[in-house]
Amino acid sequence: MTALDLLLPPSCAGCGLHGTACCATCLDDFGPPLRLQVPGVGPPVWTLAAYNGAARELVLGFKERGARALVAWFGALVAAALVSVGPGPWTLIPAPSRRSAARSRGGDHMLRIARDVEIASVAPVLRLAAGVVDSVGLSATARRQNLAGRVEVHGRPPPGTTVLLDDVVTTGATAAACVRALRAAGVRTHAVLVLTSARPHQPGQ
Repeated sequence: MTALDLLLPPSCAGCGLHGTACCATCLDDFGPPLRLQVPGVGPPVWTLAAYNGAARELVLGFKERGARALVAWFGALVAAALVSVGPGPWTLIPAPSRRSAARSRGGDHMLRIARDVEIASVAPVLRLAAGVVDSVGLSATARRQNLAGRVEVHGRPPPGTTVLLDDVVTTGATAAACVRALRAAGVRTHAVLVLTSARPHQPGQ
């Protein structure tokens, strides 16, 4: 603990409760992985929570508001989920961020989470080419066009169960583009695991 921690004790990024970066109540918004129906992606897509309430606040807190301590919680959630999405050994491929977004956040947030998952290897082989814009507010068609041909693969992951890791799935455009790029490079994606889902329908088998 640093002197700054003593002067400014942490508060839960989900609800503001003082004394912890993530309280037990907010953490309960995340559960075991539930399979989603996401047309066009290919491999199974699994989510740990709906993108609302405390789960949404925790994701945004980590991604946009500098709540770095949450990496340990998210890393533990992903580690626990991997046993449900396929057999080990596991390799996590973080979904890429735009370079400008990663710079503003002090690094790629999904890569940071993946590296905290001690039971899996990490292969940061995906990059976004120039020309990709922020997808917030774009329609499903515009999201697909935004990423078309702009996901690049640099390198190959080690053998094992390959899992694409992302923070939220909405239309599935990002997951589909990443899976497609990996397939073109000769890499099979066995599953997609997202922290949260903003899809309008309920998860289902």
